[in-house]
Amino acid sequence: MSGSSRDVVHGGRARGVSPAPVPRQLPADVRGFVNRVEEFERLNAVLTGEDGDPRVISVCVIAGTAGVGKTSLALRWAHQIQERFPDGQLYVNLRGYDPGEPVTAYDALHRFLVALGVRAPSVPQDLDAAAALYRSLLAGRRMLVVLDNAAMVSQVRPLLPGSAGCLVVVTSRSRLSILAVRDGAHRLTLGTLPEAEAVALLRAVTAGYRPEDDEAKLTELARLCARLPLALRIAAERAVSYPHMRLDDLIADLRDESALWDALSTGGDEEAGAVWTVFAWSYRALPEQVARLFRLLGLHPGPEFGLYAAAALCGLTPSRTRQLLDSLVGAHLLEQATPGRYQFHDLLRAYAADQVQRDGSSDDRESALRRVLEWYLHTAGAAQSWISPAEDRVRLAPPEEGVRPLTFADYDAAVDWSEREHANLLQVARTATSAGYDELTWQLAAVLANIQPPSAPVADWLEVGRLGLTATERLGDRAAQARLLTEFGIGYVRINRLDDSLESHRRALEIRTELDDRLGQAHSLNLIGLVNLRRRRLDDAARHFERAVVAFREQGSAHWEATTLANLASTHYHAGRLTEAEQAVRRALEMHRFLESRRGEGNALRLLSDVQREQGEVEPALTSAHEAVEIALALRNHRLEGFWLIALGNAQRAAGQFTEALSSYQRSATLHRRLGDRSREALAWYGVGRTYRALDRHAEAADFHRQAAAAHHALGDAWHEALDLDALAEVLVEDPEAARRHRTKALGLLTDYDDPRAVAFRHRIERRITSDD
Repeated sequence: MSGSSRDVVHGGRARGVSPAPVPRQLPADVRGFVNRVEEFERLNAVLTGEDGDPRVISVCVIAGTAGVGKTSLALRWAHQIQERFPDGQLYVNLRGYDPGEPVTAYDALHRFLVALGVRAPSVPQDLDAAAALYRSLLAGRRMLVVLDNAAMVSQVRPLLPGSAGCLVVVTSRSRLSILAVRDGAHRLTLGTLPEAEAVALLRAVTAGYRPEDDEAKLTELARLCARLPLALRIAAERAVSYPHMRLDDLIADLRDESALWDALSTGGDEEAGAVWTVFAWSYRALPEQVARLFRLLGLHPGPEFGLYAAAALCGLTPSRTRQLLDSLVGAHLLEQATPGRYQFHDLLRAYAADQVQRDGSSDDRESALRRVLEWYLHTAGAAQSWISPAEDRVRLAPPEEGVRPLTFADYDAAVDWSEREHANLLQVARTATSAGYDELTWQLAAVLANIQPPSAPVADWLEVGRLGLTATERLGDRAAQARLLTEFGIGYVRINRLDDSLESHRRALEIRTELDDRLGQAHSLNLIGLVNLRRRRLDDAARHFERAVVAFREQGSAHWEATTLANLASTHYHAGRLTEAEQAVRRALEMHRFLESRRGEGNALRLLSDVQREQGEVEPALTSAHEAVEIALALRNHRLEGFWLIALGNAQRAAGQFTEALSSYQRSATLHRRLGDRSREALAWYGVGRTYRALDRHAEAADFHRQAAAAHHALGDAWHEALDLDALAEVLVEDPEAARRHRTKALGLLTDYDDPRAVAFRHRIERRITSDD
């Protein structure tokens, strides 16, 4: 899942949502909750009518300038009213005012759906589909949704539930007026803390650490902090750090800093000036190494980072870096999000980014940025060796001195890292582009293609891939260009853009032929064959696979020879040549097992199950399909699981295990819908329809066959649409005229297919139409 686990929290006690509270501690301005009695009364009035009875509203917007404690108030209120929402709470920091990329509505939906129990790889890749699933999961529930730091209405609207029992609380520096106009939102605008509460906050933080300070002096300190909770908290921590320094002296320092700010600034927002002044006051008190790390962290591409990325930035050992980070956390200039991971308040991140441009040398900045980008690249390369070991590795130059990439103990550790760092890795590629590091940019794009978390939308990589492809063109690196074109071809298949996929692979093949890259040509031939197989151009697919098998064998690439043999077996199977299919797939299975390629083994078992089933070997088919699905589960790859579940459902249906078959098909359809693969979702619907037919539940079977036919028609998949229409005709036993129309249409769709299975299928439909006359 992209983003930090700290960015989304869910909780509840009903409907399978496990208890977990909305976070009590987030950035520095949220700690040490303040009363805001008047605002609390106004918020409580939102939920209560004039008669004192609870009422239901949909949206409440809490607006105010930076640092006024919007999040603090919203979360404290959320805890006080949580009993009114027994099904739980959802929270996300939308980072609308962060110096980097804000969290999009889709990213937030992705996180919410996972929190609600949807497996991460199963989240729909389309925004509208994800929003529809989210609304359906919240239907009938009473949940509280907190959307923190929203900058735009477009971040919020897709996250609004359709259920009247849910409440959304939005915090923003903008009034988001359109939500009041179009969505009936109640709005509460916050000002700064009242003077008494600002002083009380200073006293609460410093109590026990300093002699009791004079009320008038605390009031003056609060005024210099513009009575903003964020600034007050940092100022109080500075006072705690110097318990024997008189408050007069601390105030004098802050006044001097304020005067300097006034001299340098062009006027404007008094509150923003106060916050910036407190930041500078605290920053200048830091020891030099701590201050250097603080400003270098302003170069980090993402809002959250780990210890080892920070160590790469400053070029120090992890143990020394941890000490410096602890100092920043103690000064409330940084927050420790989880053990070993840290994040800035967005204002502090902006301040650090400003300081790194003002202080220090340009050489130090450039070296630090280069180190952290290389750290991510080399660590991603180490993850690839576990996640996609069969894919070609990018040849990377040794990392610069001070860069200590991570290594991983096993597959799960590598996948965990890729999921945790997904958002950062995308931003790393953008940063490399902005910095003019073309080689790093394309290398990052190539490596990221092979470590994409199963949950990641294909569109995420396509954006990075475009950056990488443009970089290869600037460099004139034809081999790298062919490599990224190949990744585009693979990505396009996953979202059913088959024409774009074929064009990308053909361009890659042209370049590799020009470069006399025989192994690369073999890869392109195999991938072109796969696109033709998906389009049921079986003769073209077989020719490309046969050429690729020979080329891989000549190059000594046993893994890819076995993989392409399985693809050739699939072509034979779809053409109805079962003997040839079995011979090829058993050879592929033998090779993959020898090579200990679990993914290749699972794919061969999936195909072998289909062959065995059609040959009447039902029990072996069940065994093969079960083994394939178990491998997909072990790989945590729900794209493979969804596809291989269709083979399992087919075998279960052949064995008369209809309940189990329906479960497999429905699970497959759900996975493919959430992955955005409409073609394979429709294949699962076809299986459901065939199973209901076997149960003599013809009306339900007809519904699923209609859905499958409509989907395949929309995709331009004539072969599968014909299968769907023929199956629909079989269950329309009480409407022979409609059945005849569907068979006639199916027959027309089969005109372009001349393989043995298609010929037999066409003859069967013709005989049935004739018998109906």
